[in-house]
Amino acid sequence: MGIVHRRATVSPTKQELVEAWLPKRPWAAGRTISEKVAEYRLDDPDGEVGVETIVWRASDGALLQTPLTYRAEPLAGADAHLITTMEHSVLGTRWIYDGCGDPVWADTLVHAAFTGGTQSSMFFESDEGRVAIPARMQVRGSGTATEAPRVDRVDEVVEGAPTVVRAAGLEIAVAHVLGTPLGEGTHLSGVIGDSTDRHVLAVVRGA
Repeated sequence: MGIVHRRATVSPTKQELVEAWLPKRPWAAGRTISEKVAEYRLDDPDGEVGVETIVWRASDGALLQTPLTYRAEPLAGADAHLITTMEHSVLGTRWIYDGCGDPVWADTLVHAAFTGGTQSSMFFESDEGRVAIPARMQVRGSGTATEAPRVDRVDEVVEGAPTVVRAAGLEIAVAHVLGTPLGEGTHLSGVIGDSTDRHVLAVVRGA
């Protein structure tokens, strides 16, 4: 479950931090983002780390997905994957990481892919209580297992088309640019809004 604080402000905004980070990414190929299209969250089982993937429309019409994690403290050994820090008016300082370098992102994605998991339910926190937020993107894993391999570390991130994340004996292929061929395997896919197009977001192999 994800909670959004309706009256909270953040600095920099998510769009601002992604705009500053994107030119350094080889998979972006010079693209800039024009608008936010959708997002989906996955639940950290320990409830400590925010795990969100945002889908953006790029200047050339391509759809880009950026996995992000939000932490209350720095992640040890992950300086290479730190995007920036953010000041949140309710939660305080947040450390924002490229999700591909964060083992909690990898663990939540693998769990969803193997068990047929879906995006987290989202709610506004208001003076009147919690109000449900309709999902702008529906995601689902292809697997039917009752358990999934656990991921407690990320060993290597090779950015490209696709980006390949090697983590705890698994290989996760990520389509930062939606439509990038990922090959076969247990996967997470998603549909944006009222579209009938299903995008393969990531494929997990090696279990």
